[in-house]
Amino acid sequence: MNPLEIIDKYYPEANELKHILLTHSRSVADKALQIARLHPELSLDTDFLYEGAMLHDIGIFLTDAPDIFCLGDKPYICHGYLGADLMRAEGYPRHALVCERHTGAGLTLKRIMEQNLPVPHREMVPVSLEEQVICFADKFYSKTKLDKEKSVEKARKSLEKHGEDGLARFDHWCELFL
Repeated sequence: MNPLEIIDKYYPEANELKHILLTHSRSVADKALQIARLHPELSLDTDFLYEGAMLHDIGIFLTDAPDIFCLGDKPYICHGYLGADLMRAEGYPRHALVCERHTGAGLTLKRIMEQNLPVPHREMVPVSLEEQVICFADKFYSKTKLDKEKSVEKARKSLEKHGEDGLARFDHWCELFL
């Protein structure tokens, strides 16, 4: 599977949105693959890490985030499950799980319901090691400051709004992956 072909299907124009998506996704992929190299004992599927990292944000174009040139009609928090729907339609259910489970440090059903988030009511927390690595790597890059890697402290701070469970997951990943 070639993730760039799928990106080209949904982002056919060479524009700022596609540039942001590709730059961010490549940064996340590089970080995920770096973690795999540092931790051979985890036996991570590096092909899948690359593909999943490149496609984790495929659904952003469907959201309303004009600061990053997304002119859709859904709240930005929906981009994960919307991207998952696209990946399932493409025949890639494993990649769909990466899309769906990477938001924040994952979204628990409890948090979704307590905060009345506009996403499907189901667990959306990374399960496989590859899902966890991609989610973790994603926390170090924003789409507004491309190519600037955040420190662990800044990445952690960006998760504070996602609650204690997300922070605990992030801290656990720091122990596992750094």
